Amino acid sequence: MRKTLLFSLLVLLTLYITITGIGCTSQNSDVMNGDEDLTKYVNPFIGTAFTGHTFPGATYPLGFMQPGPETGNFSWDYCSGYFYDDEKINGFSQNRLNGTGIVDFGDLLLQPFSGEKREDLSSTFNKSTEVATPGYYSVVLTDNDVKVEVTTAPHVAFHRYTYNADKTSGLLADFQSGLVWSKDRISTHVLENVVNFESDYIITGYTRRREWTERTYYFVIEFDKPIVSKELLEQRDPREKAPRYILNFDLGNDSVLNTKVAMSTTGIEGAKSNLAAEGKERSFDDVYKDAKKEWNRYLSKVSIEGTDEDKTNFYTALYHLYIQPNNIADVDGKYVGPNGKISQSPTGKFYSTLSQWDTFRAAFPMYTILSPEIINDLVNNMLEFSEQKGHLPIWALMGQETFTMIGNHSIPMVVDAYLKGFEGFDAERAYSEIKKSLTEGKHKNAGWEEYDKYGYYPYDLFKVESVSRTLESGFDDYCAAIMAKKLGKTEDYEFFMNRSGYYKNHYDNETKSMRPKDSKGEWLTPFDPYRLAHADSNIGGHYTEGNALQYTWHVLQDIPGLIELLGGKEEAGKVLDFLFTTEQESTGTLSDVTGLIGQYAHGNEPSHHIAYIYMYLDRPEDTQRLIRQICKNFYQNKPDGLIGNDDCGQMSAWYMFSAMGFYPVNPVSGELVFGAPQLPKTTLNLDNGKTFTIEAINLSEENMYIEKIELNGSIYTEKFITYDDIMNGGELTFYMTSNQ
Repeated sequence: MRKTLLFSLLVLLTLYITITGIGCTSQNSDVMNGDEDLTKYVNPFIGTAFTGHTFPGATYPLGFMQPGPETGNFSWDYCSGYFYDDEKINGFSQNRLNGTGIVDFGDLLLQPFSGEKREDLSSTFNKSTEVATPGYYSVVLTDNDVKVEVTTAPHVAFHRYTYNADKTSGLLADFQSGLVWSKDRISTHVLENVVNFESDYIITGYTRRREWTERTYYFVIEFDKPIVSKELLEQRDPREKAPRYILNFDLGNDSVLNTKVAMSTTGIEGAKSNLAAEGKERSFDDVYKDAKKEWNRYLSKVSIEGTDEDKTNFYTALYHLYIQPNNIADVDGKYVGPNGKISQSPTGKFYSTLSQWDTFRAAFPMYTILSPEIINDLVNNMLEFSEQKGHLPIWALMGQETFTMIGNHSIPMVVDAYLKGFEGFDAERAYSEIKKSLTEGKHKNAGWEEYDKYGYYPYDLFKVESVSRTLESGFDDYCAAIMAKKLGKTEDYEFFMNRSGYYKNHYDNETKSMRPKDSKGEWLTPFDPYRLAHADSNIGGHYTEGNALQYTWHVLQDIPGLIELLGGKEEAGKVLDFLFTTEQESTGTLSDVTGLIGQYAHGNEPSHHIAYIYMYLDRPEDTQRLIRQICKNFYQNKPDGLIGNDDCGQMSAWYMFSAMGFYPVNPVSGELVFGAPQLPKTTLNLDNGKTFTIEAINLSEENMYIEKIELNGSIYTEKFITYDDIMNGGELTFYMTSNQ
């Protein structure tokens, strides 16, 4: 009884230490030197309810590992393996996806428990004991009588379990587990598995599995106390290929078990090397201290003034931005890419999990401002991928291609970097891979012969997403064209620029929308512009996660040309007003289409630029009003505070740009179109040693409109600011008013 009481007191004391910042686990040299600890403004629970699909586990900026709790599986709700309202934790896996709309990861599930083994080792937990901050997560498992803490280095996850000293110490090691789409898939997703008990302290092995894509991960698990017994559990299904073990440990006079899990794409030796480099003789507290220090380094790239609520929303968005992409290369730079072979990265890094269809819009442009040091690596990694696969990555996961979504939006990322003057990659090599991807690629996003023959994707030949594919491909073509022009490739420039205008072939003046057309040039009839569509959601249709009302505006490369098609600024304004004010509901339902203002859907990326189109119509007050509405209603400091999937930081990047006062409508133009700032003052601490400060004078709840703008003390009348303006440093001042 006395030991049980001591265990409870220990749990409460360590919880208090974690929350209040007392003790080594919450210290780092930055804070000790007097710099502000910005991690206190990050709330990892934002987006863990509704459709945000974020998670509260431990992370390291751009790192390979994301250990944390798993509360559910077998559905779209569990793309990250966690849902805030759940009452049980099934275990702690080593990686997960941030804000995606497809399920994978959740590798290598561990679940500690005190006392006798139960058939179901999932455990209830008290929300008041759940703590999450960048680099750290902890919770007390009520049924299992264990306090669990996790932190992480880039390639190594660290677990610390505090058991009840009065009971035996057990651990479920489930090698069959993984996040999957359906309950049946839990028995079939593992294709091959090997588990080796190398000693009483070390387990190694590998798992080849297929869910979103097929991939193999290698692992080494190291305990600081010996395994005294292991029990192989009975298979739940004869199709299972991997075992589940119950392990028991000799903790001696201690009640704490420390566990390190290292992973690799190259082999067990790669995992061991990662463990040796990042885990040897390093304590849990040391690793958390380093993770927290690194997170503060990234968070300090931006300094903001405002309320604590403002800071929490902004710094959590910034945190989400750097959970990925993930450097999957081992510490020696080796990785396995799409050719399935071990390759040596010349940069020492290989970034994956780029979510290109989402992040080319705002997340990548934000990286070019805040983290130029990673841009050359990102581009070179995409080129390496292309040379192995035959085309630039469409949506790469753990170095493999998923072919998810449409278009090939690695192209605007590469072109954006090139046009902004990044020189750490071969421009001719990059253009060669772009051209090959847009003319020779043989995959579900291609169909170049028909695309060029008809000038669009006919819906009778391409049964799903035909309109969206034309519009998205047109932007990639535009990017190829402007890079070709700068490289002096006139013929290619003309070819791709002509292609970039194919969007006009889908415009139907009668319905004022982008309408499906067949190979005979006939419009789809009957036509419902409200009907939602998306191939990956098994509802088919001619659009991608949206409808005609939303996708009509998806001409990022030529907004003036689109306005002309619509009949000029006044007529285009009427069509745009209708989008934001129509009270008619969509035809059909789609989980991805959320955050509605009329038919504008902020919860999904095709709508992200649309509020800024009013700037092109000389109606800035409408953009400014909508930006306030979106920021206020769709970005809130609570678990359901994100209105849609965070999509590897894209939703968060939209908020960051918009809160500062501008947004990259055309992501490769180098122009950031003005909206309206939502923060009184923001300072970008640039990598080149300069600062760019944005100040909103007289900003208030009523004063959401811009009276005038100054750049470096002079009146500024352009509708945008440029990337170069920002990187040169300076001061941008907005004078706010309540008058429209």
